[in-house]
Amino acid sequence: MSGCVRSSNPDVERGSLFQFQEGYPEVRTSSIGLLSETDQPLINITTEIVLGSLIYSTKDERRVANVSLEIRILQNDGDFTKTVRRDFEIESEFEGSFISQEVFTNNEVIEVVPGNFEVNITVLDQTSGRATNRTSQATIPNPEDPQISLTTIRLLGKNLELTQDQFIPITTYTVPSKIDSLKLDFQVTNNDLEDPLTINARLLQYPADTSYARPMNFNNYSPSSLPYIGVDMRRAKEIDTNVRRLDQPGSVLIEFKYPILARGTYRFEVETTDQDGETLYRARDFSVVSENYPSIMTARELAEPLIYLMDRRDHERMMEIQEPDSLKEAVDRFWLSNVQNMNQARSVINLYYERVEQANKQFTTFKEGWKTDMGMIYILFGPPWYVDRYLNTMDWSYSYDRNDPQYNFTFRRPNLKNEFFPFDNYLLQRNQGYFNIQYRQIQLWLTGSILTNRL
Repeated sequence: MSGCVRSSNPDVERGSLFQFQEGYPEVRTSSIGLLSETDQPLINITTEIVLGSLIYSTKDERRVANVSLEIRILQNDGDFTKTVRRDFEIESEFEGSFISQEVFTNNEVIEVVPGNFEVNITVLDQTSGRATNRTSQATIPNPEDPQISLTTIRLLGKNLELTQDQFIPITTYTVPSKIDSLKLDFQVTNNDLEDPLTINARLLQYPADTSYARPMNFNNYSPSSLPYIGVDMRRAKEIDTNVRRLDQPGSVLIEFKYPILARGTYRFEVETTDQDGETLYRARDFSVVSENYPSIMTARELAEPLIYLMDRRDHERMMEIQEPDSLKEAVDRFWLSNVQNMNQARSVINLYYERVEQANKQFTTFKEGWKTDMGMIYILFGPPWYVDRYLNTMDWSYSYDRNDPQYNFTFRRPNLKNEFFPFDNYLLQRNQGYFNIQYRQIQLWLTGSILTNRL
């Protein structure tokens, strides 16, 4: 249950989804083709490896992981190939919990030739022997070609709290709101400039569902509701618009900077016209989410997912608490008032938030993974025993009896995933008969029995 690195529409870049696979290195990548100041074709490749997904051993009283990185560049429209290999000894203080999103970052700038390329990245954890593969695309224009070209739009971020004084590439579709500012850049190449070239850029925000998954026994979503639609691409709100004029021939890197945006779903798009009057278009989609996403660290991040265990009115009162220490005390009080054994409560808390983080990694779409219907079921019940996929439906089974109505859940997606709607928005087919099973499952969590009886 993972997302692709890029949508089927090559004009829209969406970054990586998390593609979580338990026991394998978690890898996120971003590739962009550029021309240097001397018109040398380059591919800039950023690879992030999540430290918490590696296997560590003790060496000279240090915790280290040994990792191999291989980058293979294959030209789709030519014979050029290039392979770069790197070995790393990664040291980390990570102790192993659900807070595991610190990353090791490697950036490579590789000289190539003009053309269209497939970039294959393999990360091998030498201790476990398990490898993760990721693929992305990069296009570099010919500096001698008179045709106008636009490169892929790259998204970068800066976090001053981490004394990060420069922008670094954001490899994912999601952007944690702890980022202080964003930068989007792209390159325009035009070697036969008879008239000034006009570049139109816009930053758009789309109405998107950000609500929690409703209880299993409620009515299904109305086809006209935003949770059913997912993202309303017809009602974009224009946040910023800009027009640039290029009066000189050659390759120009254009940058746009923004302070961190409010949580929501965005598209930055660029448009110009070539010599034949054809429109050239590029876009970068992204979603601004919680501060430490996909991890759960702050008091508010810990409190929000309790909606699946609490009475809704009690949860609303908890979320009205603004002071972080007071909110954290309310969260702790909730857990300890239910799971009254301290050690048992600690184990239940760890399990619950591990599920929340894994739901974020597996089911993120236009909204956080834990808020999706699949995320809710995954958090409450754990990984399904069996999964059956069909064209528009998916069945999850938590019973050897596939006809057991209490432990078999069906999800349907109202929109097929395509270049215009690149998300799998699966919605649980709700039933009033689920009231008892959801109630019993919540009680397993609140009493701590979830540790010994998962169903």
